[in-house]
Amino acid sequence: MQTIFVMVKCELGRTYEVADAAVQRIEAVSEVHSISGQYDLLMKFYLEDEADIGRFINGQVQTLDGVKDTVTLIAYKAFT
Repeated sequence: MQTIFVMVKCELGRTYEVADAAVQRIEAVSEVHSISGQYDLLMKFYLEDEADIGRFINGQVQTLDGVKDTVTLIAYKAFT
């Protein structure tokens, strides 16, 4: 499994709509957090090893209504 985090900037007043849409429509979503700073949401996804991350972001996250911008972070290792 691949773990990725996506920071999402939303159109003004649409953050909660975008968060709800992500949870309802994207099967790979693990968590969605409202955050402070330049971005509005932090989303955590688990993808299959063979999944194309670029296509996933482009086709499923960036196409949610109300999304203005994204930044994707790829996690290498989780420490427990």
